[in-house]
Amino acid sequence: MIFAGLDLHKKEVEAVVLDQDGRILHRSRFPATRAALETFATTHLSPDATVAVEATTNTWPVAAILQPLVHKVVVSNPLRTKAIASAKIKTDKVDALVLAQLLRTGWLPEVWIPGEETRLMRQRSTERAMLSADRTRIKNRIHSVLHQRLIEAPAGDLFSRKNLAWLKDLALDPFGRDCLDRHLRQLERVERELEALTAQIAVHAHRTPAVQLLMTLPGVDFTVAETILAALGDLSRFETPDKAASYLGLVPSTRQSGEHCYHGPITKQGARHARWLLVQAAQHAALHPGPLGAFFRRIAKRKNRNVAVVAVAHKLVVLAWHMLKNNEPYRYAQPRTVEAKLSRLRIQATGRKRKGGIAKGQPRPPQYGGGRTKAIPGLDDLCAREGLPPLAPPKPGERTMLARQGLAAYAAAVRVPKRVPRGAKSEA
Repeated sequence: MIFAGLDLHKKEVEAVVLDQDGRILHRSRFPATRAALETFATTHLSPDATVAVEATTNTWPVAAILQPLVHKVVVSNPLRTKAIASAKIKTDKVDALVLAQLLRTGWLPEVWIPGEETRLMRQRSTERAMLSADRTRIKNRIHSVLHQRLIEAPAGDLFSRKNLAWLKDLALDPFGRDCLDRHLRQLERVERELEALTAQIAVHAHRTPAVQLLMTLPGVDFTVAETILAALGDLSRFETPDKAASYLGLVPSTRQSGEHCYHGPITKQGARHARWLLVQAAQHAALHPGPLGAFFRRIAKRKNRNVAVVAVAHKLVVLAWHMLKNNEPYRYAQPRTVEAKLSRLRIQATGRKRKGGIAKGQPRPPQYGGGRTKAIPGLDDLCAREGLPPLAPPKPGERTMLARQGLAAYAAAVRVPKRVPRGAKSEA
C-alpha cells in the first residue's frame, strides 16, 4: 500500500509518499497544474495508492484529476486535522508528511467529496451571493455620496426607476457627479450579471424536481432551495435531520464539564451562505398561518424574536430533510403562494405563461357576473398540476399537534379549492 499527502497551494504542491510502514519513498515540490499532477501520479503513485489533501480553494479540481489515476482520494477537514496534529514547527513539508501519516494510520478526518453537479450548484450559489454583496456595497457607496453632501434622498427605494432617474439628473460638484456616475455604471453592470446568473439558476431549478419540492416551504424561493440542496448534497450522509442542521451550523453550542452543561449560541459551522438564507426564509415563515408560524410565535412569546427566527431556520432544515427523504411536499403550504412561486420560476426559466380564462366552447361559470375572482386550487390539485408528488396524510402525532394548537381547520382548508376576489392580498 502506498499513501501520499499533498499540501496544496494556489501555485505549488508539496508532496510526500509513504509505504505502509511509514517510510518515506518520495518527496517533491511541483507546480499546481494538471500536467504536473498527472506526471506525479503516473511516476510516483500506483493504481492502489491513497492520496490525502486538505479542503481548500483548488481541492476539488485536484481531486478530479487524481481520482482516475489512484485507488482513492481523501479530502480532510483542515480544522480537525490541525486539532489532531498540532506542531510547533509548521512547514509545507511537515504538513504534507502529517497528512500522509494520518492517512496511513486511519486518523485523517475525512469529508464528503461532492459530485460534479453539486459542485456546480455550489459555485453558482456562491457566485450569486458575491454579486449580491457587490451590489449592496455599490448601493452603500451611492448613499455615502449623498450623505457626504448633506443631500436627503427621496422617499421610498432610492434605486427604483423613478429615483434612479433623479440620481442621474442630480446637480452635484464635479467630483461628486463623477463618483455618482461611476457607481451607477457599476451598479447597472452588476445587476445585469446578477440577472443573467439568476436566469441560469432558474433554468436548472425548473428541471430539478427536488428544488420545486423545497419551494413548497414557506419563505423558500428557487434561489434558496437551490442553495439548500447544494449545501446538503447527498442526503444519505445525514442519518437524522438534526445532523443536517448541525452540518449547517444551526444547532446550539455545548460546553460540558462534570455536572455543569452550558448550551450557548448556534455553532455557525458549515455553509455560511446557506445558513444566512435559511434565517431570511425564517423571517417570512414567521407570518405563516400554519404550524411553522404558530411555532415561531410560541418561541417568540417565551424568549425573543431572534431566538425564534433561528429556531424556525433549524425547523426548515429538519422539514427539508424529511421532504427530500420521503419525496413529498410540505403538507401545510399555502396553495396560492406556492402557485405564485412556481409560476414565477416557470416564466423566468421558459418564458411560458399558462393560458387562463374560459376554454373556447365552454359555458360561463356559475359565479359569472359576481365580480372578478381568481380560482385557488387545493394543495392536492396544485401538486398534481405542477407535477409534484402527492401529499401524504398527516401522522397521528401531527393530528394531535394540529388539534392542540387549533390548526386542524387550517390543515383541512388548504386542501380545498376556493375562489377569492382578484386583487385580494396574497397569503403569507
